[in-house]
Amino acid sequence: MSSTHDTPLAEADYIAATADELSRKQGADKAAAIISQKALFQRRGRIVLHPDELVLTNWSEVGSSLVLTRADITTAETRFTDLYGRFLGGLLNAGKPLILTTASPSAGEIYLLINRREFMETTDDREWQQRINDWRND
Repeated sequence: MSSTHDTPLAEADYIAATADELSRKQGADKAAAIISQKALFQRRGRIVLHPDELVLTNWSEVGSSLVLTRADITTAETRFTDLYGRFLGGLLNAGKPLILTTASPSAGEIYLLINRREFMETTDDREWQQRINDWRND
């Protein structure tokens, strides 16, 4: 089912990486991430929540979107992990990534920073966690 003509429930800018991508980052990438998270989070686009699907635009190198249904997302939570901890995310809890665990083998676990404000090291991830979990439970 396509939502291309539905009015989105919400949308915002994101930067993202899969758990697999983060696990392959080396010391130089992590050092660069202290200056800019974009060194770790190479995927960039818009996160768009429609009534029937969640879309991450520009997900692939060729610009195609990742489309997830409610059933595709098994968990949505903000937390620090071994792959992206407090040191990289900032000392404030506001820097915790939104992690979507998906049933999609190609996406797996997705780390998102939504509307990240570089200087303040804050995101809208907690609001999006609530929004996605409310949507999943509808």
